[in-house]
Amino acid sequence: MNLEADPERATQLCCEAQARLTRRVAHLSEDDVRSASLLPGWSVGHVLTHLARNADAHARRLSGALNGCDVSKYERGAEQRRSEIEDGATRSASEIIVDLLASMRALERLFVQSAIAGWPNGDFLGGGDYGVAGSAAHRLREVEMHHVDLGLGYTPAEWPQEYVDWDLPVLLATANERLGSINERRSIMAWLAGRGPLDAQMTLAPW
Repeated sequence: MNLEADPERATQLCCEAQARLTRRVAHLSEDDVRSASLLPGWSVGHVLTHLARNADAHARRLSGALNGCDVSKYERGAEQRRSEIEDGATRSASEIIVDLLASMRALERLFVQSAIAGWPNGDFLGGGDYGVAGSAAHRLREVEMHHVDLGLGYTPAEWPQEYVDWDLPVLLATANERLGSINERRSIMAWLAGRGPLDAQMTLAPW
């Protein structure tokens, strides 16, 4: 299954994922938001702020495509992304949550508009590596991965099967470049071929 090529189904899965996230975070306390997430150096507030700004970024691309403009996710690039996350994570729990929910609703409205319009200019890349019609699939990945990263009880065991069917092959394709040595490559190759155990000490570079 290629969810990038099926924006209608990806949208449905993404909206369901955002609904699960909404239920998880709607009543978080100040202590919850300040607590450490599972991502090194990031609090729960950092992760939630990133999810809000990522929704805005996908909305920016979709809005641009609807108007015939090929725009990037972040107008000022990686530095904008970094500063917005750092600054936004210092806000109160209520501000962070309200912001996240508003950004997700706005994105879902743009999904609807894009679907009605037939996903115009879906091949626009915006300086990235996937067409804007793949935004729903890539937003789904962000929500599913970072929902786990919050460390609030959501686990990979709860990932929808359709999401796993799409993203597992994508992630497997990145393994070679994320392994640190030729011996690690040999080890994981043997394991994938059923020719040896997976080394418990092996690590992959962050994806």
